[in-house]
Amino acid sequence: MARTVLNQADIARALTRISHEILESNRGPDKLVILGIPTRGVVLAQRIAETIQRIEPAATDVRVGSLDVTMYRDDLAHTRTRTPSRTLVPGSIDGATVVLVDDVLYSGRTIRAALDALGDHGRPTIVRLAVLVDRGHRELPIRADFVGKNLPSSTDERINLHLLEVDGDEFVSIDGGTAIDQDAAAAR
Repeated sequence: MARTVLNQADIARALTRISHEILESNRGPDKLVILGIPTRGVVLAQRIAETIQRIEPAATDVRVGSLDVTMYRDDLAHTRTRTPSRTLVPGSIDGATVVLVDDVLYSGRTIRAALDALGDHGRPTIVRLAVLVDRGHRELPIRADFVGKNLPSSTDERINLHLLEVDGDEFVSIDGGTAIDQDAAAAR
């Protein structure tokens, strides 16, 4: 049974906070490139870029795009693959601050693949990571710089993110796990 942990307003607040943190960390919008990892990371990246534009109306040079990592994954033989999406890196990333945006950070393998893919497009000055949900269980030494919500979860559970642009509704839910895991989560 799935339980909702973030609603549409919670997601909007988290993305607004992440946008402010990105601006603060970068000391403004200069040389900022925001790249979403398909599918939902692209939507989140676009929303973050739009929020940055609202916060800093003079931020005309914030570039937003997408970075498909499908063919860079090291677990292609072990997981079901999806059709690669389009990579759109707006201009040169050399010397830029690149913020990779993903929906859920879990093992870290997607981000490792993103770093490999990014290297084929240039050499940014710095790479940061923004995620809506960090659920833990890292297999690689990767951490997010900007996190909307930390949601510790069991490996038996699944985090589901629904976004209006992709799914027609908007929320984050957790489903699966054992009855003991669900009782512990309900007690939190």
